[in-house]
Amino acid sequence: MDLTKLKSIADADVAGKRVLVRADLNVPVADGKVSDATRLERILSGLNDLSARKARVVVISHFGRPKGGPDPKMSLAPVAAKLAELLGKPVQFVDACIGDKAEDAVSRLAPGDIAVLENLRFHAGEEKNDAEFVAALARSGDVFVNDAFSAAHRAHASTEGLARVLPAYAGPLMLEEISALLAVLDKPERPVAALIGGAKVSSKIPILKHLIGKVDKLIIGGGMANTFLMSHGVDIGKSLAEPDFVDTAREIMAAAKAQGCAVVLPEDAVIAREFKSGVAHAVVPMLAVPSDALILDVGPKSVEHMARVLTECRTLLWNGPLGAFEIEPFGNGTFALARAAAKLTREGKLTTVAGGGDTVAALNAAGATQDFTYVSTAGGAFLEWLEGRELPGVAALARAQG
Repeated sequence: MDLTKLKSIADADVAGKRVLVRADLNVPVADGKVSDATRLERILSGLNDLSARKARVVVISHFGRPKGGPDPKMSLAPVAAKLAELLGKPVQFVDACIGDKAEDAVSRLAPGDIAVLENLRFHAGEEKNDAEFVAALARSGDVFVNDAFSAAHRAHASTEGLARVLPAYAGPLMLEEISALLAVLDKPERPVAALIGGAKVSSKIPILKHLIGKVDKLIIGGGMANTFLMSHGVDIGKSLAEPDFVDTAREIMAAAKAQGCAVVLPEDAVIAREFKSGVAHAVVPMLAVPSDALILDVGPKSVEHMARVLTECRTLLWNGPLGAFEIEPFGNGTFALARAAAKLTREGKLTTVAGGGDTVAALNAAGATQDFTYVSTAGGAFLEWLEGRELPGVAALARAQG
């Protein structure tokens, strides 16, 4: 696939046309109100552009995981209301996504109008990529735009099927996400560092194995670093680790060495006897972790070393925290390194791309998000891209180039 040649909706004639926009409206809702509108904010410019170009804009999305049909608790109605608020213009909500009600509502849209159709997952055909459901959706559109990179790892009707039956284009957010990932993994400015953190090695083995052939420095943090430390014979006390994956850690280390990728592990740690906020804690060298202690964050020497590694690099890919950042004070290592990376980015010395739910939350807590070159709102799709897997939603757009 030549992803640099994906057709952009920016180049298409959309005036008067019904443009089906697959967005990701799967945002947190509490008590009928959207509690985090980050994903909605990312799609505003694309929707405004289509509206200004006199398209009849029809937004489609999944929301949550309804079981067995429509569920009022998983309606997109409150999300459509928030979208209208953010856009500063009316957004019509249609409580159907296929059938006469949906088609009639779309047919009445004037050029420039925007509508949101009901949750696609109220129909089993969405996740099954059922041809009849695809055809029913397509009856409300003349053109299909996929602007939901975060759902592109799913071969569903609205992410893969529609690209087969309608003229298909990539939306601006889709292109933005792909460009950012290509910039760090396919055509980066070297040296390249990848920081991979999180709790478990087992969940990120494919990522680690793929990245060691792509990057020059691999910084490993979080609970998964403990398994790598165990593979070196380090006593990590009662810390979270996966003893069954010690051999895997050794294999990854050996493969990294063979490919010229330097692996960076923590050299000191913040420890405590309990995992709770405000508990007594201390900094110790990694070789001096007490047998009854938990490693809950990297120590200042580790942060200093990792920050120094970043100064030697030109590109950074970040996925996962270095410690239990949600609990005070075990986010200090993650926050300090995030701020160091942000400073290098502001100074034009480092291109920084980050993604993953915990990563975004950690960068937000550190106040570093706005200074990173790009922060992806995608979760599973971002991780599967890091594994080197083909994303069905992206592949469908690439095929649509003919």
